[in-house]
Amino acid sequence: MRRLIPTLALLWLTACAAARPRPAAPEVSLPPLGLPPAALGASVGLSQRLSFAHEADPGGPRSLEALLEVDASALRLAGFALGQRVFTMQWDGTTLDEQRDARLPAQFQSRQVLRDIQLVYWPAGAVRAALPPGWTLEEEPGRRALLQAGREWLSVRYGGEPRWVGRAELVNLAEHYRLTIESQPTEE
Repeated sequence: MRRLIPTLALLWLTACAAARPRPAAPEVSLPPLGLPPAALGASVGLSQRLSFAHEADPGGPRSLEALLEVDASALRLAGFALGQRVFTMQWDGTTLDEQRDARLPAQFQSRQVLRDIQLVYWPAGAVRAALPPGWTLEEEPGRRALLQAGREWLSVRYGGEPRWVGRAELVNLAEHYRLTIESQPTEE
């Protein structure tokens, strides 16, 4: 039975990604950021619950647990389904290393995860400096939005300050998904 639980968890994750019909290609490709971990300007350790909903997925939101650590030298993220680790990634500002369970769907892309983490948590000034021409980041209390030529493609709403405490909701109009992140600091 212990061996069956991780297998079922991975099959569930695969179903999340593979069972839904594929939407048309996005109208725009969101820019990768590749910001260094030190640009966050803080050291953070978080326990998170991530809920992902793709508009083409009739099954509704899917969830997993994660641990996120960021310090000046690296961003480290580990994802867990039913208590079993299904992926880890580490970003040092130059190299993205990942380990993933072989059954993790190919649709799960670490570069997109890194981009989303940085869009949600990194300071607006650091994000703006990394954007290519034609892209802008607008920010107001409790909200930020990524735009290209005046059209909003991604937005983030925050439930508190600092940005990484409490609830954050990312809506990605370019890639047609919603990500809800519930975070609490890990015990030091």
